[in-house]
Amino acid sequence: MKYFGGCDVGSTYTKAVILDENGKMVAHTTLKSKIIAKESAEMAMKEVVSQVPDLKSEKELSYLIGTGYGRNKVPFADENISEISCHAMGVHVTNPNVKAIIDIGGQDVKGIAIDTDGTVKNFAMNDKCAAGTGRFYEAMARSFEMSLSDFSKLSLTAKNVIPITAQCTVFAESEVITLVGEGKPMDEIAAGIQMAVAKRCFVMAKKAGATDSITLTGGCAKNDGLKAAIEHVLKLKVVELSVDPQLMGALGAAEFARQKGLA
Repeated sequence: MKYFGGCDVGSTYTKAVILDENGKMVAHTTLKSKIIAKESAEMAMKEVVSQVPDLKSEKELSYLIGTGYGRNKVPFADENISEISCHAMGVHVTNPNVKAIIDIGGQDVKGIAIDTDGTVKNFAMNDKCAAGTGRFYEAMARSFEMSLSDFSKLSLTAKNVIPITAQCTVFAESEVITLVGEGKPMDEIAAGIQMAVAKRCFVMAKKAGATDSITLTGGCAKNDGLKAAIEHVLKLKVVELSVDPQLMGALGAAEFARQKGLA
């Protein structure tokens, strides 16, 4: 049996996936990224290799592809492919009916249109400001003195929405702290945050060619409040993926590796 790997070194988390020659996922992991990208990749690959009894090290993989912002730092990688292409392919092999993605990473937001073969048809990217990214949500959760998981559900109970006007993460955090200090309902403030991010995703979704449905990838795809806000603002159905959405980049990289390794 041949095995193929994908390693997605992101700014906040590093993900790795191993597929067998039939395309079955046999190992995966998600770990907090270290400052040095190479160490993150080594740690993630060591973890997934340990999950496959037939493998002793990543050197025994038939093909390995690195992706993510640290894709050039993946040891033993045969090739590097952009995370945009890898997210498209990861979603394609998970659900070929999905043709549009909003990928919310630690430091950027991307809208991606998928072609019929899993390649990228079109994409748009916001990497100029951290507002609406994973870092932004971490800052918001800190303002509420909550875990990220608890914060992601908070807005679901809100009966009203308190708008958040600041577009910058730093100013938005200050605005939220002021509102909390004034005793405003926390779920309504949270709803305002989710709506603000959903509106930022609107342009990305349109550029990705989304018409009736879209899926979310990246760690923020697990944010229930954001999913609800996106459905409300974009008037699109958010398709749930059967595989952890945070693994899409690594899965796509592994699938590219499988295709190249078997060619």
